[in-house]
Amino acid sequence: MKATFVSLGDELETMPVDQARAINDREAPVMFGPVEEVERVEDMTISGIPARLYQSTSSKGWLVYFHGGGWSLGGIESHDGVARFLCRRAGCTVLSVDYRLAPEHTFPAALDDAWEATRRVVVETRERVAVGGDSSGGNLAAVVARRARDARIDLALQLLVYPALDLRADSHWTRQYLGERSAADPDASPALAADLAGLAPALILSCGLDELKPQADSYADRLAEAGVPVRHIVYPDLVHVALRMPAVLPGARRMLEDSSDGLAAALAG
Repeated sequence: MKATFVSLGDELETMPVDQARAINDREAPVMFGPVEEVERVEDMTISGIPARLYQSTSSKGWLVYFHGGGWSLGGIESHDGVARFLCRRAGCTVLSVDYRLAPEHTFPAALDDAWEATRRVVVETRERVAVGGDSSGGNLAAVVARRARDARIDLALQLLVYPALDLRADSHWTRQYLGERSAADPDASPALAADLAGLAPALILSCGLDELKPQADSYADRLAEAGVPVRHIVYPDLVHVALRMPAVLPGARRMLEDSSDGLAAALAG
């Protein structure tokens, strides 16, 4: 499965973006498998940004979630299974944000959408709020957590699943996302932020067979050095995008369970 997955990832880079998006969205339900039933699912907009709300009757708080996909692929549908699982097991309300994608909308469009959605949830609810995301979505969540600190907003958790934290590691996806902007901007590469003190507690999940793992290792160390409560879980035999593949990757469900359990604990306060 690892070889097949890597091959597909390489092929997606060479395809027209519309074709790559269609394949990614088509394969997502197959890779995830059966999804959880939740009490309420509603498509909506927040400050004009498309989103999907997943609500549990025993909600402990909110998770504002940003999907992965290299800032160019993915969306509400590709991460429907993930959002449902987190909502059901963590017992929280999940807002899955359908932020603007590159190359049509380059940096910082996705980040601006992620921050605005988070800000609105914080303003309009009195419950505890966490942010989270996988891969490129983890990148957005890390930057949103820093913006929240600067705005004196107390988030319950930043859930970072194999996050892309340093975009100086050049790739097809980072080039599409950044456009003419510099990867040295901390809003693009949160690992380059000078001051991490006072950020929300972090739960970082990374995969041993993922080239982004060293970035997660370094960021976890820096957060701890800055006095931020951080837990870093490594899954030695898993690959990038494992969170979305419990139907085909042994061990991927454990990553979903750890994400949900850490989220539930953080929202319970």
